[in-house]
Amino acid sequence: KYVRSGQWQVAWHPSMMLGYDIYGTTIGIIGAGRIGQAVARRARGFAMKVLYYSSSPKPEFEKELGARRVELDSLFRESDFVSLHVPLNAGTRGLINADKLALMKKTAFLINNSRGPVVDEKALYDALKSGKIAGAALDVFASEPTPADNPLLTLENVVVAPHVSSASHATRARMAVMAAENLVAYFAGRQPANLVNPDTFKK
Repeated sequence: KYVRSGQWQVAWHPSMMLGYDIYGTTIGIIGAGRIGQAVARRARGFAMKVLYYSSSPKPEFEKELGARRVELDSLFRESDFVSLHVPLNAGTRGLINADKLALMKKTAFLINNSRGPVVDEKALYDALKSGKIAGAALDVFASEPTPADNPLLTLENVVVAPHVSSASHATRARMAVMAAENLVAYFAGRQPANLVNPDTFKK
C-alpha cells in the first residue's frame, strides 16, 4: 500500500515505516495444546520468552522450551504478543474482554487464530482505536463471514484473514493424507490418530 500509493516518493525520515521487533520479546500463549505448543516452538526460533496459560501444567513443554506457566492477568501484563489457541466453550467465550485488554502494554499485539467469540470485538476495537494496544492479527471473527461494515476492518493497525491462515499447498496435501490415514485406521479397527474425543472410540 505504501509503495502503490506513491508515499515512497517522500524524503526518508527516522520514523518512516517503523515496526516492532519480535526477537527477544515475550509471547504469551493462551491454550497450550498441540497448536499452542507448536507456535511456541516457532517463537523460540526468534529467541522469544514463552509464557503460557493453561488449565493444567505442561511439564514437558516447560522443560523443552523453558516455558513458564502464569496466571492470565500476569500473561497479559508481561507479554509483547498474546496468541490465542483455545477452543470455544462456556469458559472461553468472551475471555478476552476490556479488563484483560487494559492490562496489555501499549506496544503489545493480540493474535487470534482460535475462535472469534473468545474475544469481545467491541472491547478490542476500542483498545485498538484508542491506542491502548499496538495492533491485532485476526483470522477469526464473532460472526463469519464477518460483515463488510465490521468496525475492526476500518483500522490500520489490524491485519485480517478470512479464517484461512493455515492455507498452503503443503497444508492442504497433509490434511488429505491425514484424513485418508484416519479412515484406513478406523476401518482396520484401530483408533485414528487425530480423534478429538478418543473416549468415544469403540473397536
